[in-house]
Amino acid sequence: MLKLMQLELKKFHLAGYIRSALIANACILGLICLMTLDSQNEGVPEFTRYTQLLDLMDILVRATFIIFASVLLCRFIVDEFKSKSITILFMYPIHRKKLMIAKLLVVLLFTFLSIIISEIIITAAIHLLNQFVVIVPDQLTLAVLGQQSVRTLMNAVAASFMGLVPLYMGMRKYSVPTTIVTSILIVALLFSNNNSATLSSFALVQIGFSVLGMLVAYAAIRRIEYKDITS
Repeated sequence: MLKLMQLELKKFHLAGYIRSALIANACILGLICLMTLDSQNEGVPEFTRYTQLLDLMDILVRATFIIFASVLLCRFIVDEFKSKSITILFMYPIHRKKLMIAKLLVVLLFTFLSIIISEIIITAAIHLLNQFVVIVPDQLTLAVLGQQSVRTLMNAVAASFMGLVPLYMGMRKYSVPTTIVTSILIVALLFSNNNSATLSSFALVQIGFSVLGMLVAYAAIRRIEYKDITS
């Protein structure tokens, strides 16, 4: 399985996606800085505590990489089924189920690691900038970091599986736009601010969408076992 995952990564040039992820990090950091500096110019700080800023960062990172996951799904799976190039891979002496699992695992792991690493990078950058420009008038303590680390780990796992949900719509007609639009709609539903709360902040909602993502992955694996891809 590990070799199959490595082959997938080589075939689709992982370095390009890493660059895109870093650009996304820079955009998120820039947006947070603009929000804080703009609010300071108006005399009302956007954030008074680090926890508020870290919560916003967590939402932005998860939303970004759920959509990013749909792009990966399009490239790794939907595009190959649409062009029927997947049939060439199925000619190899590899069980098609293992091939699909490898593709899904690559998307899952990339999304998970991207969220974790992005939050570490952006948190470190904000903390560093805060030494020179007041972004938030608060101290980043070990207690806050510890709490945020636990939340980040749990949210990253949930978001990784949430990112698989758009595959259901994408595989119905092998449509790239449908896959990406579905992920945008999911992000809009889960992360829209409603009285300082989002649907994604509720554990049951996260668990529900994560389970839905698992079911979509299972359905995709079962589908290629019995469906004639050439039809």
